[in-house]
Amino acid sequence: MIVTWRLTKMADEAKILEAVEIARTSGKIRKGANEATKAIEKGLAKLVVYAADTSPKEVVMHLPLLCKDKNVPCLEISKKEDLGAAAGLPVATAAVAVIKEGEAKHVIEALAKGE
Repeated sequence: MIVTWRLTKMADEAKILEAVEIARTSGKIRKGANEATKAIEKGLAKLVVYAADTSPKEVVMHLPLLCKDKNVPCLEISKKEDLGAAAGLPVATAAVAVIKEGEAKHVIEALAKGE
């Protein structure tokens, strides 16, 4: 089963960012590529979102492969500023891992199924 998608539609990105925001307020997230990597390796991550405009690319290029190995949905969005805002940060972030879905569980399940 392939769990990595490259989504380009604005509606899809809005849905992804909404899932991160809901998980932030009602569940638990980890912010940053290093924290996301640790969450995946420990088997805690339920969803990983990373930004395509991260520079250098090496910061996030391992996340889709690691997620595939651990069978964790991994989604890409276009801007790290948008991801930082959804994570409740005043700065941009390269990646976010959702640890506890909270009220975002149904949204995350729909995203994982590609709906």
